[in-house]
Amino acid sequence: MKTIEKFTGFTQATFDFFAGLKENNYKPWFEEHRPIYEKEVQQPLKALALAMTPEMYSIDSQFNSQPNKMISRIYRDIRFSKDKSPYKTNMWIMFQRIVPDWENFPGYYLEISDEGYQYGMGLFMAKKNVMDEYRAKIEYEPEHFRQMTKELIDKHHFVLGGDEYKRPINNSLPDYFQTWIQRKSVYLYKICPVGKEMFDAGFARHLAKEFTLLQPLYEFMVDICE
Repeated sequence: MKTIEKFTGFTQATFDFFAGLKENNYKPWFEEHRPIYEKEVQQPLKALALAMTPEMYSIDSQFNSQPNKMISRIYRDIRFSKDKSPYKTNMWIMFQRIVPDWENFPGYYLEISDEGYQYGMGLFMAKKNVMDEYRAKIEYEPEHFRQMTKELIDKHHFVLGGDEYKRPINNSLPDYFQTWIQRKSVYLYKICPVGKEMFDAGFARHLAKEFTLLQPLYEFMVDICE
């Protein structure tokens, strides 16, 4: 097994690779640039996941800790897609428990591309019964939920995301909660351009600190999934 080097930050070659792949999304180009992909994209992503794991364990000691399984594949599944481009032009790290139905359990993610990075936490593809439990818990603890989420958005500047229902779900909660309730999936995230923080080993600590801010909401979601 290949040794994972210590995370020291990404390099400009990381983002140049993604930019080049956008313009040349076909196998001959990728195979020619595979050594760059392995050294400047795959290796630092695994190293970053490994560097963050100890602090992420303080959030949830059951997170998967195998870098090979925490990193997305660059190959696209094109079997049922009109877009036959063989490669993804972004990649991500997931921090999540190993559970039978990963869609129904909250998780953290970091995604990088040539434009920068995005990170966040939430329920991304949960089934209806899980989202029903989520809404019921909000109705049971509305003020706790309001205080927790308002601080994350107003003070820490996270953004709420997730597909909304076409038809509103009836409920008796005040307006503040509607944007949280009327969604098929729900997560908080931030989008950042390529910045100097990404080229430094301290990027791992920066992300872990940001993820820790989301811990109360993560635990709120875990309670409905366990």
